[in-house]
Amino acid sequence: MTLTDEAYASLRTLICTGELAPGDCLSESELQETLGVGRTPIREAIRALAAEHLIDVFPRRGTFVAGVDPRNLRAMSEVRAQLEPMAARLAAERRSESDLIQFRGAVAQLEELERGDLREQERALIDLDSQIHQLIYRATKNAYLANDLDRYYIHSLRIWNLGLGRVGHLRQAVLEHKELLEAIIQGDSDRAFNVMSKHVTEFEAEIARAF
Repeated sequence: MTLTDEAYASLRTLICTGELAPGDCLSESELQETLGVGRTPIREAIRALAAEHLIDVFPRRGTFVAGVDPRNLRAMSEVRAQLEPMAARLAAERRSESDLIQFRGAVAQLEELERGDLREQERALIDLDSQIHQLIYRATKNAYLANDLDRYYIHSLRIWNLGLGRVGHLRQAVLEHKELLEAIIQGDSDRAFNVMSKHVTEFEAEIARAF
C-alpha cells in the first residue's frame, strides 16, 4: 500500500466506526500526527473520501465528516438489493481454493461467536460482517462490482455503527451469514443468491426502523 492508500484506509475506518463523528471538523495537521503520514497523502485521501460522500469540503469554511441522513438508506438499499445477491451468486460460481479457505475460516469464526455471549460482542459481529462481505466481493472476480459494492456497503455500515444501541436482531442478522457462506462453499449459486437477497432486505429494514 502507498502512504495515500494507508491514509485513506485509516481515515475511512475512523469515519465508518464513528470515531470521527458526523460534522467533526478535520485538521490536516492533526490527521498527519494521528495517522503518521505527510500532508500530501492526507490531502489525497480527503479528496478520495469526498468523492465517496464521506467527507464534505467547503472552500473557506473547512473540511468536515459528512453528515448521515438515514433517509438515504432507501436509495442505497435499492442498489444493494440488486448487486449483493448478484455478488453472492458469482462468488458461488467463481470462488477459488484460496477463497474457500477464507470462507471456511469465516464460518469457524461465526460458530465461535455463536457459542459466546453475543450481547458483549457487538463490535466483533460488525467486524466479521464487514469481513464476510469483503470476502464475497473479492470472490466475484469482478473488480468493478466489488468496488461499487464496497462504496455502498460502507455507508450502510456507518449508519449501523452510529445506531448500534438501537439496532435489534444484530445476532440473527450476522449469524445468517453462516447459511450464506455454506451455500457459496457448496457452489449453490441459486441458494446463495436467495439467502443474500433475504439478508440485505431484512437487515436494511431493521436499520430503517432503528432510525
